[in-house]
Amino acid sequence: MQLIDSLVTQAAGIAAVRRDLHAHPELCFHEVRTAEVVAAKLTEWGIPIHRGLAATGVIGIVKNGTSSRAVGLRADMDALPVTELNTFAHASQHHGKMHACGHDGHTAMLLAAAQHLAKNRNFDGTVYLIFQPAEEGGGGAREMVKEGLFEQFPMEAVFGMHNWPGMKAGQFAVSPGPAMASSSEFTITIKGKGGHAALPHTGIDPVPVGCEMVQAFQTILTRNKKPADPGVISVTMIHAGEAVNVVPDQCELRGTVRTFSLEVLDLIESRMRSIAEHVSAAHQCECDFRFHRNYPPTINSADEANFARRVMAGIVGEENVLVQEPAMTAEDFSFMLLAKPGAYAFIGNGDGAHRDMHHGAGPCTLHNASYDFNDDLIPLGATCWVQLAEQFLQNPKGAAA
Repeated sequence: MQLIDSLVTQAAGIAAVRRDLHAHPELCFHEVRTAEVVAAKLTEWGIPIHRGLAATGVIGIVKNGTSSRAVGLRADMDALPVTELNTFAHASQHHGKMHACGHDGHTAMLLAAAQHLAKNRNFDGTVYLIFQPAEEGGGGAREMVKEGLFEQFPMEAVFGMHNWPGMKAGQFAVSPGPAMASSSEFTITIKGKGGHAALPHTGIDPVPVGCEMVQAFQTILTRNKKPADPGVISVTMIHAGEAVNVVPDQCELRGTVRTFSLEVLDLIESRMRSIAEHVSAAHQCECDFRFHRNYPPTINSADEANFARRVMAGIVGEENVLVQEPAMTAEDFSFMLLAKPGAYAFIGNGDGAHRDMHHGAGPCTLHNASYDFNDDLIPLGATCWVQLAEQFLQNPKGAAA
C-alpha cells in the first residue's frame, strides 16, 4: 500500500477532528458547527474558502501555477436522526442525532487531503474541496448545483467517495455506469364510500382495491420492463380504517421505487399511475396518485471511473480495486454527476473490528445505531484524494487519457 508519509503522520490529529464531529452531529441544512470546524481548519492551512451555498456548504480553493484546469472533490457533512447506542468517549452528545453513515469520516478524509494539498501543491491548476450539507434526504448537492456551484467554481470533473462496511479496509470499488439507484416516493389515496362492515353492498370498499393494486404493481417489474433492467417497487405502508366493523372511506398506500436508469423510472411511474387510476375506476373509486422523485440514479461516467480505478490501483494494487456492485441505496451526488462528468467510489470500512470498546451491540453497518467510522481509512482516503487531484491536473487530456 503506497500511502503518503505526511498523511500517515498527521492522521491522529485528523482522527481527533473526526471524533469531535462524531460527538457533535448535525442534521441536514443545520451543519453550523460542522461548517465552522471545516472553515476554521481550511483557513488555518491558508486555503481560501467560500461559504453559503446550500446554507451551510463550504468550498475550499487550492490553486497553484497558471493552468485554468480544475477538479472537484466532494465530502458530505450531515448526520442522521438516529439515537446512538455506542457509549465510547466520542459518542453523540445530541440525543436522536448520530453520524451513522460515516459523513464525519468523509469530511475528515477530505480535510486531511486539503492540508497536504495546501502545503505541497504538486499540481498546476485548481482543486475545489466541496464540503456539502444535507445528503441524507435534503438534497444538498441539488441545492449547491442550483445555486451555482459549477458556474462559480468551474471544474472539468467531480469525484465523491463513500465508506462501505463489509468491504475490507484497504480496498476500493469503482466502475463505469450505475453506482447507486434513484430514490422516489409515492402516495396513493383510494377514495371509496364508507359504511357498515356487515352491509358492504351499501358502500364502496377501498381496501380490496388497494390490495389488488399492490399485486398489480409487481407486474410492472415482471412484464413491462426488460428483465435485465433492475427496478424495485416497495409498498411499505397501508393505512385504512378506524374500527373493525366499519368499511373505511379511503385507503392510503405509500412506498418507494428504486431504479438504475431514468428510462426505467419513467416507465414505472407511468405504469403505476395508469394501474392505480384504472383499478380504482374499475371499482368505482376515485384515486389521488402522487409520485415524488427524490434522487436520480448515481451514474459514473466511463472515463472518470476508469481514471479513478487507475489511481486507486497505484495505491493499493489492482487486486484491491474491486468491480463496483451497484447498490439500491440512493445518493444525492447524483445531481452533481448530472451536471458534470465524474465518479462515485466506495472505500472499504472493514467488518467493525476497528470499533472501540463500549460500542453498541449491533453490527457496524450504515444507518445502524452501533456504527462507527474506521479512522484507519483517513490516510488511505486522503492519499486517494491527493493522488486523484494531482494526476488529473497533470494529465493534459484530463481523465480520458
